[in-house]
Amino acid sequence: MTSTIARADRVCRRVNRQHGVTYYVAAQLLDRTQRRHVHALYALCRRADDLVDTVELAQVRRERLAAFRSDFDAALDGHERSGGAPATDPVLAAAARTIVEFRLDRSLFDRFFAAMEADLSTTGYDTWPDLLGYMDGSAAVIGEMLLPILDPTDPAAALEPARHLGVAFQLTNFLRDIDVDLDLGRRYLPRDDLERFAVDLDRREVTSEFVDLMRFEIDRCRALYAAAGDGLAYLPVRSRRCVGTALVAYREILDRIERNGYDVFSQRATVPTGRKLRIAAGVYLRP
Repeated sequence: MTSTIARADRVCRRVNRQHGVTYYVAAQLLDRTQRRHVHALYALCRRADDLVDTVELAQVRRERLAAFRSDFDAALDGHERSGGAPATDPVLAAAARTIVEFRLDRSLFDRFFAAMEADLSTTGYDTWPDLLGYMDGSAAVIGEMLLPILDPTDPAAALEPARHLGVAFQLTNFLRDIDVDLDLGRRYLPRDDLERFAVDLDRREVTSEFVDLMRFEIDRCRALYAAAGDGLAYLPVRSRRCVGTALVAYREILDRIERNGYDVFSQRATVPTGRKLRIAAGVYLRP
């Protein structure tokens, strides 16, 4: 069983390193045990997200997501019944161990999978509160999942900042990935914002109206990062360094969107790995 779980940890770590470099770099500031659990939850969520974000027919994606959810439930049930026997799927084995060890409520994962299912049928959101309803399960809930692993000194006080950070991360992705999401038939920016600034995303043009829209959304996103930063005081040093690194590195994507003249259609705003490492080093020296 030890070799199986060790393999599961390696697989999850590799998924995180390949697909979530910012989070992977930040996680290196945690202790070894915390890193394993962060990698496990990242790999679980990444697997579900990848099943949804393909060019397959919606019915095919729906069936694959349902099968994955069923396998997840079976792995979790099996882990609880057996007292630790891992599932054959390494990602599910690692995730089940983390969920049981930290007594994570299953409702967190119900909300997450419901949001993934929404991506199969919902192509847009009318208002900011509507979008927040979706992001409760796709982003805010991730902060709730990770919070026990980060071992806050005051879990209740740290909860809302953790949720804010999850939403800030996802809104940042929405802003830089407008072009990619359009290819998938999705428009995450609220319709009332698009109407207010007279923007038609399907044109994929950086007009003055589009720039005004992006400035508005970036200001909204930075306010979320500021609210999330209030939670750092409730984290122990290692966790504070980890979250601080991810916050600073991801927030910098907004700066790069601005430097690119808000053109998210012909170039994707990214923070080079070297810069992420320098951010991590700076946060380590001055958490």
